[in-house]
Amino acid sequence: MGKKRKATFKTADEKYAYTTKVVTSSTCLKCKNKCSRGEAYLEKMSKPGAVGRGVPCILTKGRAFK
Repeated sequence: MGKKRKATFKTADEKYAYTTKVVTSSTCLKCKNKCSRGEAYLEKMSKPGAVGRGVPCILTKGRAFK
């Protein structure tokens, strides 16, 4: 018998990332409506040597994929 696969739990950011566009820090910088998630990402990316994957933008929320 094979090993059972351990269930991995996703955070809220990962769970809803599929229904929002992932934007980079340059897009967050231009945004008129600053959200807390975007401001935290900008703070993180302003440090020298920071590497980011982008952040899900709540303002570009769309329908979930089937």
